[in-house]
Amino acid sequence: MGSILYITLGCAKNEVDTDRMRSLLTAAGYDEAASVEECDAVIINTCSFLASATSESIECTLELADEVQAGVRQAPIVMCGCVPSRYGDDLPSELPEVARFVRTDEEDGIVAVIDDLLGIERHVPAHVPQVMRTVESAVAYLKISDGCDRFCSFCAIPYIRGRYHSRSAERIIAEARELVAGGVRELVLIGQDTGVWGCDFDEKADGPRNLAGLLVALAEALRPEHVWIRVLYLQPEGMTDELVAAIRDTPEVLPYIDIPVQHCDARVLKAMNRSGSEQELDELFARLRTEIPDMILRTTYLVGFPGETEDEHERMMAFLDRNGFDYTSVFSYSREDGTRAARMSEQIDEDVKLERTQSAMDLAESLGFAATAQHVGTTAEVIVDGIEETDEGPELIGHAWFQAPDCDGAVHLDATEASVGDIVQVEFTDSFCYELVGHVIDCEEQ
Repeated sequence: MGSILYITLGCAKNEVDTDRMRSLLTAAGYDEAASVEECDAVIINTCSFLASATSESIECTLELADEVQAGVRQAPIVMCGCVPSRYGDDLPSELPEVARFVRTDEEDGIVAVIDDLLGIERHVPAHVPQVMRTVESAVAYLKISDGCDRFCSFCAIPYIRGRYHSRSAERIIAEARELVAGGVRELVLIGQDTGVWGCDFDEKADGPRNLAGLLVALAEALRPEHVWIRVLYLQPEGMTDELVAAIRDTPEVLPYIDIPVQHCDARVLKAMNRSGSEQELDELFARLRTEIPDMILRTTYLVGFPGETEDEHERMMAFLDRNGFDYTSVFSYSREDGTRAARMSEQIDEDVKLERTQSAMDLAESLGFAATAQHVGTTAEVIVDGIEETDEGPELIGHAWFQAPDCDGAVHLDATEASVGDIVQVEFTDSFCYELVGHVIDCEEQ
């Protein structure tokens, strides 16, 4: 019927969306191509969270168009995701190289789009699979919600992804079971605001109605399979006593908490259209460390928000240092079209933002490297993710429970000690930056 080349840019949520489109097209009879030369159509799933991501998406699309033009097969390009959702009305005239633009809320109709482009007529509707995933990895991202109702003044996500909407527990658990049956050993729960999952459900809805209940139900459904469950993108307000207890008391749920605070100063937070204060955040993290033993903490600092003073920057630096975060993502504020912050008058000079960002990154690395080094001499479970070739020969690459995949460093093991997909007990013998070296002392085969 035809072959499709899939290209994904941006975050894990886009990876899930691409996987969904791939599953729909596979069920409809399309194959997956490995290159432009082999494909009949190209799907590029784009990111537009920041201006730099939008530029990268457009540049990648234009490079693809050049490859297609130079090839023998003139495959049409379909641009999906955040760029069409954010700039859809202007794109057809700006990017004539693209055959179709598909917004995030239109991606379930991808089969009809490709059929139309390739001139394929169906006498019966394409089969729609119950669970639409094709993950071939030990780790899978599981999207529990989409959209956002926060409208932080610096963020365009609500305008790209729409208002907050939770996926049903039934669909989430069914997808989780399918992924685990296919060999997945860790499920990473994601959404723009995972902590408020279920807030949009009807009061009479059956099953769990908040994230704590979902975690418990998901763990119970997967308990015989020895699966890790990790939650990302929690907001401070979402850390209820019930959720803290669910994380602490549910063995499958990792004591790894990702709370992107963005800032600690009450004035800056209010300007960001966020709530809280330095004292409230200090109290939250102190409570989490007290109530959840051996917890790992990740956060985010958005540097150089309009009007941020040097004193407020230094206050945020002291906050990060005082709370000893294991991992801190540092982002320099980006002036995004359509956001309220972009219209604020006190924009920070780029040189000042660069200097503050570098100082924050230096502190984040100092804290993170020290936290990583503390694992040397200890043992922990590690999921083996793959094999890499080095100058000394092949080695296994994995991640421990305290390392979120793709962002927190990795564990390096001898290639003879285990196989990809195994969960192994590892003793850590050395560290460098965020990386750990270890050797296997026990192995549980997949």
